[in-house]
Formats: sequence, structure tokens, C-alpha cells
Amino acid sequence: MNPFRFLAALSAALCCLLSLPAHADLKVVASLPDLAALAKAVGGEHVQVTAMALSTQDPHFVDARPNLALELNRADLLLSVGLELEIGWLPTLQNGARNQRILSSGPGFLDVSQFVVNKREVPQTPTDRSNGDVHPGGNPHYLYDPNIGLTVAQGIAEKMIALDAKNAEAYRANLAKFTDELKKAIPAWEQRLAGLKGTPVVAYHRTTAYLSGWLGFDTIAYLEPKPGIPPTPAHVAQVLAQARQRKARMVLREEYYPASTSKLVADKIPAPLVVLPGGTNFRGGETYLRHIEDVVSRLEKGLKGQGT
Repeated sequence: MNPFRFLAALSAALCCLLSLPAHADLKVVASLPDLAALAKAVGGEHVQVTAMALSTQDPHFVDARPNLALELNRADLLLSVGLELEIGWLPTLQNGARNQRILSSGPGFLDVSQFVVNKREVPQTPTDRSNGDVHPGGNPHYLYDPNIGLTVAQGIAEKMIALDAKNAEAYRANLAKFTDELKKAIPAWEQRLAGLKGTPVVAYHRTTAYLSGWLGFDTIAYLEPKPGIPPTPAHVAQVLAQARQRKARMVLREEYYPASTSKLVADKIPAPLVVLPGGTNFRGGETYLRHIEDVVSRLEKGLKGQGT
């Protein structure tokens, strides 16, 4: 979008928005729907939560539309995945929102990657764009691991308490309920997917780092020659040969990536193509637990030789 048109549209909409009343104790905006679902689980009735991206959108490339800046204008809290996942679009919206609270240095900004203790795929040498879409701070796709999701929820709860102390007990109670539900679900999920341990799989993008760390499968190759670089015929041929040699059990692809190459490789291995949801369908009412259940169910079908 032309920057002048963006600013004009934003200014006009802000004038209308400023006259609207606020209803929730905290207005929370999350960059991605997984974060929005975690925030809602912790905040409950005391928060109004908006997800800036859809689960069907590649989180690296979200259009910085004026309506998203409007959401940020009234936000008390902005949640970011961090590790430069949103670097291509979130700073533009923060700067255009005219809300000092949710700037990166403001009291209403929370980069939740600080709660991820063991970050994966942290480059050991300097990187640049020739290496593809490599994140200097480590792989940002950590919310596929529900153990990390729980840690992030705890960090969100503490931030909500700091911003809205009068509802601290409610936030703690919501967190306790979420913690209990998730801790009961995780062992059952792990039992259902015990057969994945050591299983060779092919993935489209490096979104599987934390998922494989949790469930123990072995991602032997990626369809992208480098992160964020579309597959090439020569690279796909190499991946196919490696997948056949290692007897890959499935091909994994998020729903926002192109389908043709992954389907071709899966057909030629042959192995089931398992299409994973790109995140929680927050706008559709899905919770984080239901999202992880969906991921587990799809992987479970893949183990049985069934694609999605």
C-alpha cells in the first residue's frame, strides 16, 4: 500500500475510533493467533483479545493494513512472538498506531520469546540474506510445543497482573485452570504419538523444530533449499532421493505453504502428506488446547498412513 494512502486512511479511522468506548479491563492485541488463544485462556472475561494474523497466513508476511494499526491504537498490551518472526510487518504497525504503550520500549509490549529457555537453531556464525530467512535469535516456531505454550501463558499472566492488578486473582485462577488442563492433555498426546519417536519425516519449512523436539521425530530434509526460499527442481530431486533412502514416513506442510511440491514428493516417496494447521483458529473460536489436539490428530493419522 502507498504509505501516504496508508497514513490518510489510518488518520481518518483513528478519529472515528477515539470516540468508541472501551469495555474490557484490558485490550490485548496478539501478533499471531496462538498468542491470542493463550491470552484469552489467561485473561478470560477481563480481556478483549484480537489476533492480527490468521492461522492461514504465513506469519512472516502479514499485510500491515490500517485496520490492524487501529487495533493497536487502543491496545493496553501487545504480545509478540519475537525472534524477528514479525519483523517485516509489526514495527510498521506499532509506529503507525500512535500508542506509546505498545512500542517495543513501552510498558504494554511483551516479547514472549524471553520465556523460551532452550531456543532451537540459534546460528553459531553471522548470517545474512544469502542464508535465507534465518532468525539470528533462534527458530521462532516454538508454540507447536505445548510445554513452551504453558511457559508463555505463565509469562502472559504475570504481565496482565502487572497491568491490571485488581483482577490478579482472576488471572491466577484462569492460569491454574489452563495449566491443569494442559498438563493432563500432554501425556495423553505423547502416548498417542509415541510411534513418532525416531521416525524420519520431510518438512516444507523449518517450522517443525520444536514439534520434533517435543515428539522425537527426525526431520531428515526440507523442501525449501534454504528457509524462505521456494523449492527448486534440483533440490526437490535430492530431497526425494534422501526420503526414499531413509524411508520417510510422512511429509509435513503448514496450510499456508504451496501444496503442489509437497504433494508431488509425498506421492513419489510414497508417504502420506500431513497438512498442519498454521496456528489456532482463534477467530473461529478455537482454543490453544483444541489446536494442539488438531495437530496431534493429524500426525496420528499420518502414522497410520493417512494424509490430510
